[in-house]
Amino acid sequence: MGVTGSVERSLLSSLTSLTSFGMTWAGFAKGPTLLALLLASTAALPAQAQTDEHRWRAARERLVTDRLIPQGISDSATLAAMRAVPRHEFVPPDQRPYAYHDTPLPIGHDQTISQPVVVALMTQLVRPRPGMRVLEVGTGSGYQAAVLAETGARVWTIEIFRALAEEARGRLARLGYRGITVRHGDGYAGWPEEAPFDAIVVTAGADSIPPALIEQLAPGGRLVMPVGDPRFDQELVLVEKDAGGRVASRRILPVRFVPLLRGVR
Repeated sequence: MGVTGSVERSLLSSLTSLTSFGMTWAGFAKGPTLLALLLASTAALPAQAQTDEHRWRAARERLVTDRLIPQGISDSATLAAMRAVPRHEFVPPDQRPYAYHDTPLPIGHDQTISQPVVVALMTQLVRPRPGMRVLEVGTGSGYQAAVLAETGARVWTIEIFRALAEEARGRLARLGYRGITVRHGDGYAGWPEEAPFDAIVVTAGADSIPPALIEQLAPGGRLVMPVGDPRFDQELVLVEKDAGGRVASRRILPVRFVPLLRGVR
């Protein structure tokens, strides 16, 4: 139920409380000042919600215009998704003031939500389009999956921490993202029953790209992943598979990601 429904319930509750203390409906009608105060206080709720949403939307726009575009993000679908997805919904409450800073933030379990420019770059590199089938390894809070889905892609995402997977599943459903399926599992194995994928996005670093992910990449597909020793800086690597199944890779830029873990937790 939306804000209006909440306001109606609040008003009804207040009126009921007044009658329980001996004030009749007729008596209440004779108190216009009290009624006006009550209506004003409840009417402020949707107004505050609108103000907050305007503030968050303005913060997203500043992030796009001041940080993403100057750093080379130019794909229109990616920029539209970064303007639309509410990053503040994907971070803990104490991190919300920093949600639209171009920096990674902690989300628990020694995991982070990636820096917005990196999320945008990884999205841009896979050339998102409506109907694209995308595998994400490392759901985290669900932000990267939401950005991919906002471009029109269908997303399957794997998270190794059960608590994060369950939280992300609930959060994405609450925010209305229907084209995302979340699984608790080991991302090294990919998602063979849903393969092949047009794109694969891996949001954790490893010494090498798991062979299962290369196998599950469709001809003409793109895979992007941080590669290197997780204790140090890694290289963001783009892998492309041509129509004949041949694979080529190139380094994009230095990055630092949490390690790609094995097993489930």
